[in-house]
Amino acid sequence: MKSAAFDYERAKDIAGALKLLSAESKLLAGGQSLGPMLNLRIVHPSLLIDVRGIEELRQAREGEGSVTLGACITHSQIEDGRVPDPSRGLMRHVASRIAYRAVRNRGTIGGSLSHADPAADWPTALALLNGVAIIQGQKGTREIALDQFVTGLFATTLKDDEILTAIQIPKLSAKARWGWWKFTRKAGEFSQAIGGALHDPERGVSRAVIGAVRGAPHLVADAGRCDPAAEAAKVCSDPYERQLHAVALRRAISQLERDR
Repeated sequence: MKSAAFDYERAKDIAGALKLLSAESKLLAGGQSLGPMLNLRIVHPSLLIDVRGIEELRQAREGEGSVTLGACITHSQIEDGRVPDPSRGLMRHVASRIAYRAVRNRGTIGGSLSHADPAADWPTALALLNGVAIIQGQKGTREIALDQFVTGLFATTLKDDEILTAIQIPKLSAKARWGWWKFTRKAGEFSQAIGGALHDPERGVSRAVIGAVRGAPHLVADAGRCDPAAEAAKVCSDPYERQLHAVALRRAISQLERDR
């Protein structure tokens, strides 16, 4: 099957992209999810707005306490360390296990977040890291914590006239530790279950997350005191899925102890 007919525009800057944006249009960044959806006619926009050439969306900036990554930074750039890593290796680890290298060369961090597939890695990992989404619209710029950005299955807080332009991630301290575990049927596939844990004593952060659930990632306030089985029961009714999520979270938390 091939996509329905649509018009195509290559935006030169964010302002130009915003002028073209409407409820009937779609943004094209890496296209690793949008391409198949177009061909299967799951989506049928009247206009495709290509934002890959916008320089601002491909920049990375390092500040004193955080790193800001443009939305068109690719998974492979993160995997290869070509952009600053505020997470002490967690983001590089996550990026290296997304799909296949060909996908990672084109897929973008902003595209993954905006698509909000529950089985994708970035919505879960960046919620764990307490990142912030930077969003631009015709009325200006706003910010929202990434643990609130995804609202449900393929749903986010983005409005039809807004663009996710960057992600700001706080830097972990030298004593920070993290754990990450995901189950897939085979390497490169979307996750069936994700567990993540983070302990950063210098910043007073201890949290865990369950991802690849049927909605937004499930955050746990205290990684050290949580009961993985009880937390999995909050997001899964199916016994098999519940067990997968409980084991993934338990293994992620155990990595904190291993690395102590």
